Amino acid sequence: MTTLWSRRGVLTAACATAAATLAGCGSSTIASALVPSRILAFGDGQSDLGQVGGRRYTVNDGSVNVWVEQLAARYGQTITAAAVGGLGYAQGNARIVNPVDAAGGSARSMAAQIDAFLAADTFGPKDLVLISGGVSDVVAEMRAFLNGALTNDQLRANVDQAGRDYGAQIIRLVNAGAKFIVATGVYGMGRSPWAIELGQEALMDQLSFRGSTGNNQPRSFNEALLVTIVNQGANVLYVDGASFFNDLTRSPGSFGLRDAVTVACNSVDAGAGIGTGAGQVNSALCTPATIQVGVDYTATAFADRIYFGPQAHRQFGVRAFDLLRLRF
Repeated sequence: MTTLWSRRGVLTAACATAAATLAGCGSSTIASALVPSRILAFGDGQSDLGQVGGRRYTVNDGSVNVWVEQLAARYGQTITAAAVGGLGYAQGNARIVNPVDAAGGSARSMAAQIDAFLAADTFGPKDLVLISGGVSDVVAEMRAFLNGALTNDQLRANVDQAGRDYGAQIIRLVNAGAKFIVATGVYGMGRSPWAIELGQEALMDQLSFRGSTGNNQPRSFNEALLVTIVNQGANVLYVDGASFFNDLTRSPGSFGLRDAVTVACNSVDAGAGIGTGAGQVNSALCTPATIQVGVDYTATAFADRIYFGPQAHRQFGVRAFDLLRLRF
């Protein structure tokens, strides 16, 4: 027991140090503040700007409804999906390196997204890279566990490895010349309507950001990510989505919301959808015409069982922008 808690203590200290290093300290001045020449996005459904058919993983109401778009807007810039000629490569259901996506399909992984960019372009000295990932990996691994294809230890080890893989992709971006990177991991997925419905709140929070207490690799996705990129602080700002969304779901009124439990949409997908199973709500199909009766989606945190509504996205985009301005 002493050895376990000692190891846990070292891990906690290492992750705290990593987060502090990557968050940086002090503030930028008006003269030195970064003004990006371009803004790029890689990742999963949290940052998807409509890569397939213009559909985003939120309520598709035509507003600024994805956090990377909100952040870009604060700079007076726009960012659009790569599918329509833009620099938003993120795609719903995409995993970090696995070519089989969360729904069993073939959404281009984060690694493949970066491949596509580097095959055609290079990073400029003032390019800003926004990157998010891990949600689809946690969904896919959790589904495999629930279906009996993984043991608990295998589940945790696979999520740990996904976090390391994410860190490796960030380091790859730095080595390719990206000087300014904003990275976010997974939110505390134990707060998601899916976890609550399954009764798996504790396990999914452990997979996301809290680690575990009983195996040889107790790192959550975010812990594994932070340990991997601990030396990248000169170029990488880590925005703690788990902390932000934990606060949001705990006290939605502080973020201009009233409900952090209800799923706003009723856009049921007969197919695999967001990877949580057939016949479940898929926010990529959601519009203001497919909102549950009596629900105000503008005041609701979750669009479906995994992904957030427009107001939560905007709030996170503002937080990320504020931290970015303090860091670079």
